[in-house]
Amino acid sequence: MNKYTYEGPVMEFDICVTSLWKAETFAVSESKAKSNLTYRYKKENNKLVNTKITLPEKLIIK
Repeated sequence: MNKYTYEGPVMEFDICVTSLWKAETFAVSESKAKSNLTYRYKKENNKLVNTKITLPEKLIIK
């Protein structure tokens, strides 16, 4: 498992809702890491499960 970090904007339905969000997660792939981070963002910000959240910046492997 690799440690992935994200530092960048968060988009909700293609509208920037957070200009700078920082988070880290452990995952087996970059796609799983993005999935973990979007889930985490939704939980931390009381968003519904079906809310479209995207992280447009690249993840960094540490």
